[in-house]
Amino acid sequence: MKRLIAACVLVVAATLCGPAHAVQPDEIMADPAKEARARDLSRELRCMVCQNQSIDDSDAPLARDLRLLVRERIASGDSDSQVIDFLVARYGEFVLLKPRFTPHTLLLWLLPPLALAGGGLALWFHSRRRSNTGSATDPSLLHLTEEEQTRLERLLAADAPDKKS
Repeated sequence: MKRLIAACVLVVAATLCGPAHAVQPDEIMADPAKEARARDLSRELRCMVCQNQSIDDSDAPLARDLRLLVRERIASGDSDSQVIDFLVARYGEFVLLKPRFTPHTLLLWLLPPLALAGGGLALWFHSRRRSNTGSATDPSLLHLTEEEQTRLERLLAADAPDKKS
């Protein structure tokens, strides 16, 4: 019974705890509205060291520097788009976890749906070709020749048990 209670407490604790963030207490801004903006922005920016984490989740020193830079720009009065534009100008489009839809990134955005459509089209053509080859069989292959029929009857007669016993 104690194990069951402990397991239930563990499951509840695991579901209630939020995601771990790497933001240090000394980075947090005094104004909660500005801190919320900084957190939202840092979730959209890629850690240049980790590459698959946002700077909000990364413990890398560069991610900390970027978090501080975001907070510094917000404190100086920049809007969210100005902060993003500043970081893109400084580090390139790679700093964005979700790249912008521009002619430069058109292939990046359109390749997945095109690949999916191409795969579906290839499967459709393959299934049509398979169904067409199955229905276009030679009718002479479906019937036994007279020689094959005679041989089959002899084999069946040889295998049949004697009716006398």
